[in-house]
Amino acid sequence: MSTVAVTRLVEAPVSEVWRVFTDLSRRAEWLSTVHRVEPLTRGDFGTGTAWREARTMADGTEITEEFRVRECAAPEQFVVESPGIGADYRMTYAFAPVESGRHSGGTMVAAVQDGTPTEPRGRLLALVFGGLAARTVEGALRQDLDDLAHAAAHSSTEAA
Repeated sequence: MSTVAVTRLVEAPVSEVWRVFTDLSRRAEWLSTVHRVEPLTRGDFGTGTAWREARTMADGTEITEEFRVRECAAPEQFVVESPGIGADYRMTYAFAPVESGRHSGGTMVAAVQDGTPTEPRGRLLALVFGGLAARTVEGALRQDLDDLAHAAAHSSTEAA
């Protein structure tokens, strides 16, 4: 198993960050690498919510991934799983309010992705490309959180 973790301060309250991040109908508007989102379930975001999204990777290739929420404790945390080619992925997103200091009122967002090979080819690729793959995942997670920070802060100032 490999794990990649990133954090990002967002200058918006937890409720706004959660609202932006979990609004699947607008996800492709603020995620710079995502150009299509297809909800697979109906209703409010929570345990069982599923969607498919098409994303452009750093090398220009397009991939389509399917996500399903396995655990949800709004607005503090949710866990999604995604089956991959040769590996399964589990992402945990946590949203913590910043309660003191100059960023008081903001949100610290943590994203942790765990990858587990599901077949021998996945294990071999993890061994050969482990560091490169981890850096690629880290870059993608950072970009997503940067996009989230921009969208939530912009949304928060519009509401004020």
